Amino acid sequence: MRNGAISSRGTAVGRTTGRRTTGGRGVTRWRIGAGAVTAGLLLAGAAACSSSGSGSAAGSSTPAASGTASVSTVNVSDVTLNIGDQAGSGAEALLTAAGLISKLPFKAHWSDFTSGPPMLQAMGAGSVDVGSVGDAPPVFAAAGGSQIAVVSALQANPLGSAILVPQNSPIHTVAQLRGKSIAVSQGSSANYHLLAILTKAGLTIKDVAPDYLQPAEAEAAFSAGHVAAWDVWSPFIEQAEAQYHARILANGAGLGETYSFVVASRAALNDPAKEAAIHDYLQLIDQAYTWAASHESGWAASWATATGLPSSVMQLAVKDSLAKPVPITAAVISSEQQIANAFTSAGLIPSKINFSDFAVSTYNSILGGSS
Repeated sequence: MRNGAISSRGTAVGRTTGRRTTGGRGVTRWRIGAGAVTAGLLLAGAAACSSSGSGSAAGSSTPAASGTASVSTVNVSDVTLNIGDQAGSGAEALLTAAGLISKLPFKAHWSDFTSGPPMLQAMGAGSVDVGSVGDAPPVFAAAGGSQIAVVSALQANPLGSAILVPQNSPIHTVAQLRGKSIAVSQGSSANYHLLAILTKAGLTIKDVAPDYLQPAEAEAAFSAGHVAAWDVWSPFIEQAEAQYHARILANGAGLGETYSFVVASRAALNDPAKEAAIHDYLQLIDQAYTWAASHESGWAASWATATGLPSSVMQLAVKDSLAKPVPITAAVISSEQQIANAFTSAGLIPSKINFSDFAVSTYNSILGGSS
C-alpha cells in the first residue's frame, strides 16, 4: 500500500458544487451526478446538475501553450461544443495545466459526469457532443443503439484500474472473491476490468455479487464495509488507499492492451461546424496528453485543484494513469471488439456488435503526436 493523506472526506472526487462561467469565450461548467445503474438498464441516467471550478497555476508558461490551435478551414468561433468530462479523466483540467484552455477556438460548455455511461447517455440524448470515457462505455452505448463513434484513443496504463479490498480483509487472491459483493460502476471501464480479472482467475461474473454503484456511492459502501471489494479507476484508487487504507488486490497488469477514448456523437460529426470544432479539440487534447507525460508535477497540481484532492494523492494518480495518445488503428478496434465479445459472452450486453461500425479514423493524422 502506498502512503498519502486525505485532508477530509469533503474533498472526495466529485463533491464540489456551484456553477462557473469563465472568460469571454463562453465557457460554462456543470457537474452532473449519476445514481446507481439498475441491472435492467444498459446505461445510467444522469441526475441533477451542479458544477465545479477547475483552476490551475500550472500552465500558462508551459511548452504546449505555444503553437496554432486550428488547421481547419471552417470558422468555429461561433460554435458551442458541448464537452463531457470526468474527474477521472480531467480533460478541462488537463488543457488548463498544459496552457491550452485559452487556445480553444470555439465556445465550450463543459459538463461533469461521475463515469462514462451517464456521459454517453447524455450524448445519446443530444446534450453532449464529445467526451472522454474508458474502454467499456462505447461498447455499452453501441449495444444500446446510440449513434456514437470513437474518434481518438489513449493507450491505458494498467495501474489506473484496480480491485480494492480493505486493509485487513481476509481476501488475498481473486479466487477468494467468489460469492463476495463487489462495488462497480455498470458499463464502465471498471466493469470490464472486473470481468477480465475474474476470467483470468477462472471465475465468471455470476460467481460474485456485483453491486452496481457509481463511484461516490461505491466509496460510501466500501468505507462503511457494506461491500467486500471495489473495482474502480484512478484517482479513486489512490484516494481510497490514502483515506481508507485500501489494499490493491489486482490491477490491470497482464490483461493486455486496453484503451480509453474520446467519443463523439454522430449528430455532431455530421454537423460541419461542430465537426471542425471537434477536430480542433482533438488536436489540442492530444497535445495536452503529450505535455503531461513530461510534466507530471504540473499536471498533478492542476488535477488536484480540479478534484479537491491533496497533491500527494494526485501525484500517485498521475503516475498510475498517464496514458499515451494513439490513433484509431486496427489494433485499437480489435481490442475493443474483444471487450465487446467478452460482454456478450458474459450476457452483459444483449447481442454481438461489430465495433468497427462505431469507430472513425478521420483524425488519425493529428493524433498520437502526429500534430
